[in-house]
Amino acid sequence: MHCWLFDKKELLSTPSARDGIDHDTECRYRREGARFIISCGTKLGLRYDTMATGVVYFHRFYMFHSFKDFPRYVTATCCLFLAGKVEETPKKCKDVIKTARTLLNDVQFVQFGEDHKEEVMTLERILLQTIKFDLQVEHPYTYLLQYAKNFNADKAKVQKMVQMGWTFINDSLCTSLCLTWEPEVIAIALMYLASRLCKLELNDWPGKQPGQKWWDQYVENLPMELLEDICHEVLDLYSASKNGDPAQSPPRTPPALKRRPVGRGRI
Repeated sequence: MHCWLFDKKELLSTPSARDGIDHDTECRYRREGARFIISCGTKLGLRYDTMATGVVYFHRFYMFHSFKDFPRYVTATCCLFLAGKVEETPKKCKDVIKTARTLLNDVQFVQFGEDHKEEVMTLERILLQTIKFDLQVEHPYTYLLQYAKNFNADKAKVQKMVQMGWTFINDSLCTSLCLTWEPEVIAIALMYLASRLCKLELNDWPGKQPGQKWWDQYVENLPMELLEDICHEVLDLYSASKNGDPAQSPPRTPPALKRRPVGRGRI
């Protein structure tokens, strides 16, 4: 299986960067593509995981191709179309394109060419080759729900924390975090952020060892500085949103928590 994690040097030397697109512009293109996938998926009634998978495909695609060569909204439409099939929530190509049309202006939609369906279907073949037919994607949502069940704390407060953490994970899709960290690490960092903002102390869990931080039971040797860096990357997104449309996320309500044994996360 291909490793889809990249270091910061690689994120700064993407095909788009080599094509002369500055980093801030590329980040904006990624945000716009991610939000478009989420908006289109929401109008189509797709699940949050289908939309998240489409966004991950989108981010991975542009680690190998330039935004100059592949218009972001065509690519985003293709990513959502493929994610629907992979996550067993398929939508007809013409319906995805029809929905995309309602979200784009004439100048943006002209990038779909004369034969809209053929444009998306051709790009799908390029997308599949680019992501090396590695279609299954894990998301932080699963780990957030799994980890939160393991604490002895007020259920209402835990649910509030999970709700906030879920929102942060939604919005993290507009960043490149899925290209730099495993979903377990992202889940821990954003659960840490949510617990701090909810003023919830996570200090009681089965098998707690002296001096152990709560996330040590899932991922070992995870420094606080790393968690805070991830948190700041998501919080910076809200500052960027002040200059444009606010981030649009998948459905904000996570499943209700049910306590069950939790195993160690994989890294």
